[in-house]
Amino acid sequence: MRQRPFLQVDVFTPEPYRGNPLAVVLDGEGLSAEAMQQFTNWTNLSEATFLLPPTEAGRAAGADYRVRIFSPGRELPFAGHPTLGSCHAWLQQGGQPRVPGRVVQECAVGLVTLRQDGDRLAFAAPPLLQGGPLAEDDVQRIAQGLGVARSDILHHAWCDNGPKWRGVMLGSAAQVLALKPDGAILAGLDVGVVGPRGKVGVIGSSDEHGIAFEVRAFFPCGNSMAEDPVTGSLNAAMAQWLIGAGLAPTHYVTSQGTALGRAGRVHVAQEGSDIWIGGSTVTCVRGEVLL
Repeated sequence: MRQRPFLQVDVFTPEPYRGNPLAVVLDGEGLSAEAMQQFTNWTNLSEATFLLPPTEAGRAAGADYRVRIFSPGRELPFAGHPTLGSCHAWLQQGGQPRVPGRVVQECAVGLVTLRQDGDRLAFAAPPLLQGGPLAEDDVQRIAQGLGVARSDILHHAWCDNGPKWRGVMLGSAAQVLALKPDGAILAGLDVGVVGPRGKVGVIGSSDEHGIAFEVRAFFPCGNSMAEDPVTGSLNAAMAQWLIGAGLAPTHYVTSQGTALGRAGRVHVAQEGSDIWIGGSTVTCVRGEVLL
């Protein structure tokens, strides 16, 4: 074991302690997957990441750094808030991208491009690994697990971009915020729920704060279910579903974390064939960890 530089970053918020925290070990070289997983479990955060030099293939393809992403109990091939938080940490420690203003991250799903979007970072949503509607058995199980009628689920789709999110849309943000999911019924499923905050039935409308949707994300954690404060991977996959299906405009903002006392904001923008997922990031803790 040795001392390694460490940051704890709050993601999808400009205000500390209102977004989704991420533990970032800035030097992950020499650590086994088991050591990374043990540290992640110990943090009690939804994810921890470990920065590494790119692989030879990644470097040849233009990667600036490589990251391994862990959540309690498992390694993830991709996740959104760890992508933004890891890029923030890499830049904070003096990382210099090969192309100014453009950072290329290597992770298990491949290369992910990031850019500076004003005072925010944004990543290009990776392609869906699986899309299309969910099986009806899944939809009925999700409705039961969320405590809503099957008819309350207006739209549904696979939102699989590494994490195998199953996305469902309810009629309003109020319905989304009122959910009390049953972890026993939803066990083993990653479920994302979205509802409009603007005028119900009017695509592209927003509330008085400019927010179009409320989002919640539920995922397995050990033998129970947990709720993620703000989820980049889910919002990235949902954006591809919602924009592609004509259920959302090409530019919008989502709110997530309200039910947990957070105030996460995710900025979505389609530009050509790319969908960019952006948010503010702020360093809350800086120091060293023994690993």
